[in-house]
Amino acid sequence: MENRSKGFGIGHMIVRIVVSAVVLAIVAFLTPGFTISGIWPLLLAAIVIGVIDYLIEKITGFDASPFGRGIIGFIVSAAIIYFTGYIVSGFSISIGSAIIAAVIIGVINIILPGRAVL
Repeated sequence: MENRSKGFGIGHMIVRIVVSAVVLAIVAFLTPGFTISGIWPLLLAAIVIGVIDYLIEKITGFDASPFGRGIIGFIVSAAIIYFTGYIVSGFSISIGSAIIAAVIIGVINIILPGRAVL
């Protein structure tokens, strides 16, 4: 029997983007200095963060989730969130807010099973 958990199908990608967008919306609501101006910047930011995370993991073998690799994973996650603000118009975040967002996302990653969140 084929192991589908290692595959990266279109359905998995869509679910991951939607879950990431919902988490980003919640984090933006809870974090001062973090704003997203609409649904399209929210979806684009979720895609950009997912692509950057995927590339970092494939190139370095390093899991960039906030609590995936201790303090280094936390710093990389905050940096990804912060630099997304430069890539996506309508996504605004300060460095301090990116750090707070990484903490909140890390807590959500601990609560939700699997690797569906950012």
